[in-house]
Amino acid sequence: MTPPTGEAPASDLTSPAPEVEASTTPIEAPAAVPTGVRARRRIVVTGGAGFVGSAVCRVLHERGDQVVALVRDPGRAGRLRDLASEGVELIESDLSDLNRLAADLDAADAVIHAAGSYRVGITKVERGAMWDANVGATTAVLDAAEVAHVPRIVHVSTCGVFGDTRGEVVDESFRRDLRDGFASWYDETKYGAHEVAEQRIRAGAPVVIVLPSQVYGPGDQSAVGRQLRQAAAGRLGYTVLDAVGLGFVHVDDLAAGIVATLDRGRAGEAYVLSGPTARLRQAIEVAAAVGGHAPPRLRIPTGVLRALVPIGGLIGRHGLREIVDSGAGVTYWASSAKAHHELGFSPRGLEEGFRDTFATP
Repeated sequence: MTPPTGEAPASDLTSPAPEVEASTTPIEAPAAVPTGVRARRRIVVTGGAGFVGSAVCRVLHERGDQVVALVRDPGRAGRLRDLASEGVELIESDLSDLNRLAADLDAADAVIHAAGSYRVGITKVERGAMWDANVGATTAVLDAAEVAHVPRIVHVSTCGVFGDTRGEVVDESFRRDLRDGFASWYDETKYGAHEVAEQRIRAGAPVVIVLPSQVYGPGDQSAVGRQLRQAAAGRLGYTVLDAVGLGFVHVDDLAAGIVATLDRGRAGEAYVLSGPTARLRQAIEVAAAVGGHAPPRLRIPTGVLRALVPIGGLIGRHGLREIVDSGAGVTYWASSAKAHHELGFSPRGLEEGFRDTFATP
């Protein structure tokens, strides 16, 4: 009964984003680089072994950049194994040692900070570790980038920083009402990390922020991803918290959007990178149809889940309250129009994306 941890903007369920106008001028190559040849840059990616980070590393590597992936355990960086054999450098780091981080970022042309902890429904004893992984690590990376004089920083935030948009599709200028509180510890720590990045922008740091919605794609192990995969396979017996509103962005489209932000995003700005929006039940219907199955008929009422909250620990759901609070009809909707026009961001529609993700060979 673990719900979504992602967010969203508005567009047609299955149609890709509309054609966009020419994007802004990319960062110019050094004068020594011949006309028409893009400079090979050294790009450091934190969280490089993660679902999103590894996709970003692949895009950078395939276009010829020198990629350095900071990972917690190189021996468990399975998604990067092939790239490591092709020259992507893996460096072990938990992002806690400022001096070591600054050394890792030395001579980097840019850093993409994609590391973080993305779980909803944790226990109180796990909160410190999540704070360190989200707020602490962001602070450390930005400190180290300042020490190393890194000229370009992309911070990967989340549409979740907007909070519950209550059915509205917001843009990057939207600010949540903090008097409403936070739906989960994840929500609070990601908001805190976002605030750290914005504080550095106000201080003049060369930071640009991206705000992804719910990410999916091959290899997705999230709670939402599992439900969609089971629906496509005809094995999803029931739905739960399926009224939550999300934007669904394919991991490859998100990676391309992050790299476009690296190249053309304006320092000090934020860009929503969201795909088509839908309630989770609608996305499940699309996934089931792609797999040639009917969606599940059984829905677990939210009231049943709320009734179970007091005994969540006894049934192995210690974080059930924040699971319900995060997914009970909440909408995480934001518009990616700014990224469409400035970056050429054009995510695929749900049906196309789900066919890529769930189609059997």
